[in-house]
Amino acid sequence: MAGHIQDRWYKTETDPNGKTRRVKSDRHGTGMRYRARYVGPDGTEKSKSFRDGQKRLAEKWLSAIETDMSRGQYTDPKSVRITFRQYSEKWLDSKTSSPMARKELGRRLRLHVYPVLGARPIGTFRPEHIREFLAALEAKPGVGPSYTRNIFADVQSVLSAAVDDSLLSRNPCSARTVRRPKADAHRVVPWVPAQVFAVRAALLERYQAMVDVGAGCGLRQGEVFGLAEDAIDADGRTLHVVRQIKHVEGRPVFALPKGGKKRDVPLSDSVAEALRAHMDVYKPVEITLPWDVPEGRKVSARLIFTAEQGGLVWRSNFNGKEWKPALAVAGLIPPEADENGRFESAREHGMHALRHFYASALLDAGENIKAVSEYMGHADPGLTLRVYAHLMPDSRQRARRAIDMLFQRSSQEDHGPQTAQ
Repeated sequence: MAGHIQDRWYKTETDPNGKTRRVKSDRHGTGMRYRARYVGPDGTEKSKSFRDGQKRLAEKWLSAIETDMSRGQYTDPKSVRITFRQYSEKWLDSKTSSPMARKELGRRLRLHVYPVLGARPIGTFRPEHIREFLAALEAKPGVGPSYTRNIFADVQSVLSAAVDDSLLSRNPCSARTVRRPKADAHRVVPWVPAQVFAVRAALLERYQAMVDVGAGCGLRQGEVFGLAEDAIDADGRTLHVVRQIKHVEGRPVFALPKGGKKRDVPLSDSVAEALRAHMDVYKPVEITLPWDVPEGRKVSARLIFTAEQGGLVWRSNFNGKEWKPALAVAGLIPPEADENGRFESAREHGMHALRHFYASALLDAGENIKAVSEYMGHADPGLTLRVYAHLMPDSRQRARRAIDMLFQRSSQEDHGPQTAQ
């Protein structure tokens, strides 16, 4: 048996002759009589109390613990006292990711997970609870497929840690009957040059060079907003992407680009000239923001793009008051705003569309997928391939041309009789 049963109503005493006998303890007749005790896999003692007359039940409980240990299915009894929210918050505090990443993860848990799963004891999770949670999440307005996958991954990570801590025997998220949310099957349809330049022309002059940088260097919106004059290499041929502006809990901060990856991007003559012309008219302004989190150390940078009042460009203001009206003028969304002055939602026509245009232009020109991945700051070329593979030139046509050229060149050469030897 994994442990032993303690009878707390009796104790053992030794008389002057060295003989032992059982005598009533001070708590005889009160409280729980039996305590089943054992040492768990983590080396600490565990126990559970049983009433008088339940010694057999205590023995069965200990036997079940021993069986679970031998099968690798043991869960700590305290798991039925710790809720998902309590465990998640403790787990979140121990994560080694950046403070900003932890804040974002915590925000997703608070908004979408705790209202449904937060009060459930961690040791009681079953696949049915995850299936019900996913059904509720997918029916929630404003939660798209990609975001749903992120939230599911958060829950899966928390429960995996609970398995490691012996609070759960297996992760219900990995059950065969739990279907992982599918990625958005919508294929990227890049803008054509005419659409890019139409949006550029519809923006205020102080923002037009943003389009050149987005479409000509593949920068994300936050990277464009955080672009400083020191990003342009001395040779004028390279753009150093070293920071972005993000909003953490509604407050702007400087941070490393997505994934914590700095990168260098080839700077074309046309984009370099557009940036120089912009900075001649709109001088860079020194902006000071905290680094990574609102309470982080203060960092200053001379930003290339600033608002009309001279401060940083706020994402919400820019998207609603500058970008969407430009989309409407360019014919990418309906031209009429609603009674509140808001234009139609344009998720596929956000500033990220300029990155898609950049990727499509490079791939169409024959650039290899590894280089495109590096320039765009993707985690690995596989991600780039999954998103943009359908934009790559048809490899079968390239294969035909290559073989045709080889055979045509070979047929024009004079192959003497020794060729066949």
